[in-house]
This record gives sequence, structure tokens and C-alpha cells, in this order.
Amino acid sequence: MDRKVMIVDHDRQGRSAIRKLLERAGTEVVEVDGGKACLEQLRQGFRGLVLMEILMPEMDGWDTIRQIVDKGYDLGNIVLVLTALDNPGEQLEDLQNHVVDYITKPFEPDDLLATCQMYLAYSERLKTIGGES
Repeated sequence: MDRKVMIVDHDRQGRSAIRKLLERAGTEVVEVDGGKACLEQLRQGFRGLVLMEILMPEMDGWDTIRQIVDKGYDLGNIVLVLTALDNPGEQLEDLQNHVVDYITKPFEPDDLLATCQMYLAYSERLKTIGGES
């Protein structure tokens, strides 16, 4: 089973903590510090779950998600927002078809792990149904 998660966040300590949590559960993790690096990973073929922070310098999470959709990188990937932003406002309404969940920080580590595992399992079922290998 291909269990990959990309953590997109400018906060290095936050990314590291999430990476450790996920790796202990057997998940392969890619860390990037912003939207441009996320898009590059997707361009290079990353497939899996993308944990997207919204509050980032240069290119925020909403703009990154729009680029993901515009470039067709949402196909084969699942985007989950994991952010310190309490109220997503209208931005989430505009992108709700491309974001599977919205989790605010601080979060319970066990809850985040269970949520990630649920979406990774869902992704694997879709690959099986769709005939991907």
C-alpha cells in the first residue's frame, strides 16, 4: 500500500512533529515549506494526501489549492486543510469540492493520525476500483 502524505507548512517545527507522528504509523512523509515547493512535488509525480496550511508567506494555502486544481494535480491526490486559521470564510466554500476536510490547530495527534489513515485507506480503495496499480 502506498501511504504518502505531503505536509505543506512554513513552520518547520510543526512539520517535523506531524512527520514523526505519521512515520511512527508507517506512513511515508514528504515535507515542503510552501506552495511553490508543493506544486513542484506534485509536478514530479507525488500522489497521496496533501496536508495544507493556509497561513503561509508568498503563496498561501488557498492560492496553492487553486493552482493544484488548475494544473490538474488534484487527480490522484486528496487535499486536507490543517491550519491555524479558525474561520475559513468564503475561501473554503469556493474550494469545497477540492478539500476533503478542514482541521484547525491545535489538534489532537490521535485524531489527526486517524483522519489521515482514513483518507489514505479511502484513496487506496479508489485506486483499486479505478484499476490503478
